[in-house]
Amino acid sequence: MAQAKKIGMWLLLIFVIYTIITSPVRAAQLVQSGFVGISDAAKAVGTFMTGLVS
Repeated sequence: MAQAKKIGMWLLLIFVIYTIITSPVRAAQLVQSGFVGISDAAKAVGTFMTGLVS
């Protein structure tokens, strides 16, 4: 089981590197979308917590 997980992680890493090399603009867009999503989620949690305190 641990060996399969290790192989899967290596395959994922190779795929990510391949994607970055072949299409850096698309890879950058995906990373930016991820950070925007995380930022929006953090803002929503902050708004929720502010609402609880008020």
